[in-house]
Amino acid sequence: MNDCELVLDARAQLGEGAIWDAGRQVLYWVDITGQKLHEFNPATRANRTWEMGQLIGTVVARRSGGVMVAVYDGFAAFNLDTAKLEIIADPEADLPDTRFNDGKCDPAGRFWAGTMSTKGVPGAGSLYVLDADHSVRRMVTGVGTSNGIVWSLDQRTMYYIDTKLQRVDAFDYDLATGNIGNRRVAVPIPADQGRPDGMTLDAEGMIWVAHWEGWRVTRWNPVTAELLATIKVPVARVTSCAFGGPQLDTLYITTARPAADVPGQPQAGGLFAVQLGVRGLPAFEYAG
Repeated sequence: MNDCELVLDARAQLGEGAIWDAGRQVLYWVDITGQKLHEFNPATRANRTWEMGQLIGTVVARRSGGVMVAVYDGFAAFNLDTAKLEIIADPEADLPDTRFNDGKCDPAGRFWAGTMSTKGVPGAGSLYVLDADHSVRRMVTGVGTSNGIVWSLDQRTMYYIDTKLQRVDAFDYDLATGNIGNRRVAVPIPADQGRPDGMTLDAEGMIWVAHWEGWRVTRWNPVTAELLATIKVPVARVTSCAFGGPQLDTLYITTARPAADVPGQPQAGGLFAVQLGVRGLPAFEYAG
């Protein structure tokens, strides 16, 4: 399989949250510790940036316009034209030492995002869901580092990564209610491949996982746990991936920079892309 190419030398501190907006034909992504929201247009190679003024964990498109984000202060709506940030709900207002990390919308348009400790406290995070009516439910507790989340093609299974557990888990998922249960291990990730981070799903129902400190993105069958493909990335800290482009056949990959410059990683923090023989799916948008 083709190795990826650098499409934006962004030098992000902690690039994350890649997601394609099929309507606008742009890729949203964030720099968590750089406190920035980005919009990359592949047609022009232009990259718009908004300073958020706080940590930003992830971004999703909103059906009514603009985007939704999970920032330090909670779930929020963001107007791309006016740069107005409106906090919708802050489920961890009483926990100053946690922050939001990765998340996505489910097939019903609910916004799922999870948290993690900023102090390295084990199990301090949780996974939340923001319903269309702006109510929030806590769905998983005792989370180490909440990361990738996707839903199966038949919309009956949710796959979820808590990076600290070194695996992809599966839950039974109810589309009507958003309820989850019957948690089990779907794909164990070998420790010598780095730690599982962000994740996306392709049109064949296979999952793609970004590997922190793993120099790669991998494709897995989540039912059989079979490794199907590996894409090499010239950066150790590979953080998220998302299908984009007019045909949804380009995989975009975000990365992060080490705390200090490391020889041999001049492209760390860059945005990468690779053309694939498989397509992705349009991302779900927030319904509220």
